[in-house]
Amino acid sequence: MINSMTAFATRQGGHAARGWSWDLRGVNGKGLDLRLRVPDWIEGLEAGLRARLSEALGRGNVTVTLRVQNASETSSVGLQSDALDAVLDALTEVEARAMARGLTLAPANAADVLALRGVLDVALPDPDTAALGRAILADFEPVLEGFIAMRASEGAVLGDVLGGHLDEISRLTDAAANLLDVRQEDIARQHRAALARVIDAAGDADPARIAQELALLAIKLDVTEEIDRLRAHVTAARALLAQGSPVGRKLDFLAQEFNREANTLCSKAQHAGLTEIGLTLKTVIERMREQVQNVE
Repeated sequence: MINSMTAFATRQGGHAARGWSWDLRGVNGKGLDLRLRVPDWIEGLEAGLRARLSEALGRGNVTVTLRVQNASETSSVGLQSDALDAVLDALTEVEARAMARGLTLAPANAADVLALRGVLDVALPDPDTAALGRAILADFEPVLEGFIAMRASEGAVLGDVLGGHLDEISRLTDAAANLLDVRQEDIARQHRAALARVIDAAGDADPARIAQELALLAIKLDVTEEIDRLRAHVTAARALLAQGSPVGRKLDFLAQEFNREANTLCSKAQHAGLTEIGLTLKTVIERMREQVQNVE
């Protein structure tokens, strides 16, 4: 089963005096591009996450965001007496000077005083960052599992879509092959008419040379190899889908080869029916190639 590169997962966790929230998102990319937005003060966290993601994922632009918060319920509040005395002394002096100048100031309340920097100290436990890092890395596993599960679920849908495109390409290839006999008769009729016009215009033309040139032209217009290669590419693509990820790069290469054969088919067609089939093939192949861009 193939995997999609598009997925996301979220989770919340906590340890000791800290709580955290995860946000893991992935979109398509040519390789594995990891963008980690994690606290740099937690020892070994980023290296551990990079190692685990590199082990689990093959391709994609993946962004990991980790927000770590203090657990407020475990905090302690302390009143800084020296700072409070200094603030109250300053307030008394300010009020006295204001009164000396005939000014009346609005009275300060307790909330105003406590809001001043240094008066109230909110102390939080300082946990061991190594232990915190281990707890966070352990909590990352369920996030990664959910992310991988979503990639697999999206990949299953993507596989069905790609399988449908391959069915359509196979059908169109068979239709092109079935048209070859009719096309050959039409081209032969056109060549005989052209030969008659050449002989009428140049009575001394060498019939053998003319026949040789027409034979070479028929060889150049032969599309049997293109049809055979299209069928081979369909078989190869089905095998890759059955093999499972990571096969995105190989499928992308095959999509280019599909397009190459369809282009050649159109350029050699010389027949309205075959041209129509070739153009439809190009449309289906382009749709398939767009979907392939998201396969891991």
